[in-house]
Amino acid sequence: MPSTILQPGQLEPAAGVFPTLRLPAPGLFAGRAHRLRTLAPDHALEPFLRFAADLAECQERLWEGLAPEPLPADALLAHCREAAMPPLAAPSWWPSPAWRELVRRLAAELAPQAPDPAAFSRLTGAENDWLEAQARALLTGDGSGLDLGAAPLIGAALQVCWTAAAARLDSEVIAPPGLGQTQPGVCPVCGSPPVAAVQRIGGAVDGLRYLHCGLCASEWHVVRAKCSLCDNSRGLAYLSLTARDAADATQGPQPAVQAETCPECRGYLKLCRLDRDPHLDPWADDLATLALDLLVDQEGFERAGLNFLLLQGEAATPG
Repeated sequence: MPSTILQPGQLEPAAGVFPTLRLPAPGLFAGRAHRLRTLAPDHALEPFLRFAADLAECQERLWEGLAPEPLPADALLAHCREAAMPPLAAPSWWPSPAWRELVRRLAAELAPQAPDPAAFSRLTGAENDWLEAQARALLTGDGSGLDLGAAPLIGAALQVCWTAAAARLDSEVIAPPGLGQTQPGVCPVCGSPPVAAVQRIGGAVDGLRYLHCGLCASEWHVVRAKCSLCDNSRGLAYLSLTARDAADATQGPQPAVQAETCPECRGYLKLCRLDRDPHLDPWADDLATLALDLLVDQEGFERAGLNFLLLQGEAATPG
């Protein structure tokens, strides 16, 4: 149901002192897996959510054993900050060739639950050049030649690399979100789109909206009175599922996940409201609220969130 939002500036903290950037921390994927296993029982997409939980657990193990990647030199980091450029933007920053082995390990470990067994088989024996080409196509948004069956695991491996690198940065070397950026709503760390937004609770961040990166899991503050995609501040509305037509029992009379829609760009991004459910995870709850995507699509809005498991806007139920 639509709802009125506040005008620009009305949700800024009185003191103005709050973190504009939140970098990822170890345990992120483990927490995501736990959330997915909490959501899965009796859900219409239970097999898919359980597969996603297995994937997130594998990602956590890979992160724990990952050798640190070289980060941009201090001079380059300073230049990126001055020019308001994301220092880990692909392909300027790229992980070492070891990332390809992460893909093969994911494919081997998850083969028993594979949504697309043939694609998983392709990945375990994939040539290095093919993997590199697929990864670059995935991160540049070039859909031509992209293997959609293999892309989710390639994306998952890249998530591990970029998240691990982002976690080692100092937030002070990143340009403040929105400052001089030519594209509103892209991650100031890696330049990727968000998977969803999070309305945080507690302390200085109470009530603030952060966008959660679909690649490196960094979060950056964007005022709630503006469209996160185009900066429009007029006519924004939230759409949500009621308890009666929600896909699962976690949604109540005031759903914790809403879709913020913009009449100017006709795009939407989900908003995860921690004040209604403090256990929300933007990536996990994005998967669990596909019924909301269907509703918003019927209203003529285009999905903007980046989720490597939803590249076509639909979930493939594991067989």
